[in-house]
Amino acid sequence: MGQHTVEKIGGTSMSDYRSVRDNIIFKPTQESSMYQRVFVVSAYSGMTDKLLEHKKTGDAGVFALFAQERKQNNWFPALQDVRSAMLDINHTLFEEGELRHKADTFLSSRLQEAQECLEDLHRLCQHGHFSISEHLATVREMLASIGEAHSAWNTAHLLQRDGVNAVYVDLTGWNSPSHMSLDERILDAFKDVDLSKELPIATGYAHSETGLMSTFDRGYSEMTFSRIAVLTEAREAVIHKEFHLSSADPRLVGENNAVPIGRTNYDVADQLANLGMEAIHPKAAKGLRQSGISLRVKNTFEPDHTGTLITGDYVSDAPCVEIIAGCRGVFAVELFDQDMAGDIDKFDVAILKVLNQFHAHIIAKDINANTITHYLAINLKTLKRVMRVLHERFPEAEITQRKVAIVSAIGSDMKTTGMLAKAVKAIAEQNVNVLAMHQSMRQVDMQFVVDEEDYEKTICSLHKELVEVHNHGRAICLAS
Repeated sequence: MGQHTVEKIGGTSMSDYRSVRDNIIFKPTQESSMYQRVFVVSAYSGMTDKLLEHKKTGDAGVFALFAQERKQNNWFPALQDVRSAMLDINHTLFEEGELRHKADTFLSSRLQEAQECLEDLHRLCQHGHFSISEHLATVREMLASIGEAHSAWNTAHLLQRDGVNAVYVDLTGWNSPSHMSLDERILDAFKDVDLSKELPIATGYAHSETGLMSTFDRGYSEMTFSRIAVLTEAREAVIHKEFHLSSADPRLVGENNAVPIGRTNYDVADQLANLGMEAIHPKAAKGLRQSGISLRVKNTFEPDHTGTLITGDYVSDAPCVEIIAGCRGVFAVELFDQDMAGDIDKFDVAILKVLNQFHAHIIAKDINANTITHYLAINLKTLKRVMRVLHERFPEAEITQRKVAIVSAIGSDMKTTGMLAKAVKAIAEQNVNVLAMHQSMRQVDMQFVVDEEDYEKTICSLHKELVEVHNHGRAICLAS
């Protein structure tokens, strides 16, 4: 292992430069020196939504408009909106003068080149021999890269202004003369960086010959962060967020009741990612776990707090519920067909093919003799497309949809008698009807499907029963 850490700063934190500088850069946790650290930065909050599409609502950004409007230029005003928003950020961060001019010039150059590429591609694909669909993955990567290049360039130069020997590490491959694998690009970019006296600020997007977004989509910055940590043999990986990884959402259970988890393992992190509450993308976590690199999740605005340490081998001293988490706005899609009995595999494979076609994220799944229900984290537009295709593929089936919420109790070790019974009792006492329930033999989480309006009551009741009664020890333990 090296002496250094690799640290990722999220988009919301990035939007507050002063806090990033004072709470992260000027307050290193390991030594008096601010060096022996590598920083991987996300785009400023909301910028990737504008460049691609809104992550939660699906509202079209530049990429989505370019992909949809094959014979129009509706993407152009959206790109100008991005330009204005990014320049506004520059004018907030930099005082008038040479440095602001350099920042604006760097940004304008990237945006202008991107605009010219889109215009050229649009014209080219007006000819019948060229299909725009063959180039959309590349367009998506190009547009995404602008957000991280913007924030990384700004941060490196602001830190230089403030007395830090920061260096901008551009992994975007912009105007690169050759294609490289992700690992080759990272190793090439860092080969001349001296971590003992330089502070690299790297783009969260890294270009590779196979493309990051085709596999990781919006989780690409976490993959970049993970590979840098693995390839440079970091002693620890750190993610700085605008909140602690807490036992529940403080806004729901109360700030005095929610506590930072403190310690957990990568298995728990995977369960959180499945609910859309990503501590880290599961495939990025895999590399850290296999390399024996621990992950620390810290709150940007509480720099003296050690945060939560995630390791591969941690198991609580006694069976524990470490966190109550969940997601609302989930769609339960249920397909019933009498012919399914005895031939369920055929139906299961066909349904999954449809869901994969629309990149629908499956949180959970129920199967019985003649019914398959998938719980999907998708927007309404995608749901309508999924339902239409399912009705076409299964004309004799009864296919229904319902909006629900899923609440999970999660822990590194929950193998104890009576925990599930306590959870169900706590929910029932709030007059909440459990629509479905899941617990695997691995026993690291219990999932409860409830009506969306019962989401908050379910979170609070489970937290009170499984967490608050145990006096907030470092983890929430139930003696077996």
